[in-house]
Amino acid sequence: MSFSLKIIRKSEQITSLWSGGKTTQLAIYPEEADYSKRDFKWRISTAEVEVDESLFTHLPGIQRIIMILDGEMSLQHQGKHGMHLSPFEQDRFDGGWTTRSIGKVTDFNLMLAEGCEGDISTIHMNDGTHAEVLDNRDYSKRTDAFYCFKGRSRMNIDEKETIVLEQGDLITLNRDHTSNNLNIKLSNHDDDSTATIIKVSCRLSLYQKGFRLKL
Repeated sequence: MSFSLKIIRKSEQITSLWSGGKTTQLAIYPEEADYSKRDFKWRISTAEVEVDESLFTHLPGIQRIIMILDGEMSLQHQGKHGMHLSPFEQDRFDGGWTTRSIGKVTDFNLMLAEGCEGDISTIHMNDGTHAEVLDNRDYSKRTDAFYCFKGRSRMNIDEKETIVLEQGDLITLNRDHTSNNLNIKLSNHDDDSTATIIKVSCRLSLYQKGFRLKL
């Protein structure tokens, strides 16, 4: 097998409280990394913001992407830009900025440390199926994560392995630059309901600060 996968069921995820609500860590890399120590390359989480206004944690050196899952939020980056976000809209910004949010929401978060690139996209299974090819030729390590935000979904990998994702589950697919392409097919598990999947891609560059990574 040219990849490794991990399924993090909703029941296995850990939720913690913060001053403005609660947050659930879905995945972190490396797995032994500790968010409080800021020693991660990337981190995926959700948060429920339960106050009308809050100030974001100062995270210098971390790039952040936030997507709204439920509700509406305005983000104000002091001395920078501002954004008003509705469901499935997102904003990318520097964690070192002073950022204030207005609005009670549920959001989806991706944090990226130096040397790591990433993005978030939404897959609405309105047509019943979604297919794509995952390629990793230009990166030392790539992780693609699929979070089942709504409904139930069936994932088929290279027409060999099938996994059912319940609402709130996350699956990560990990590969290095020598791995073969992966053919992914997603479909609604139930004929009478439409699933919504949040896809995250995290990519570690082959080159960091002018040196090739040793693999």
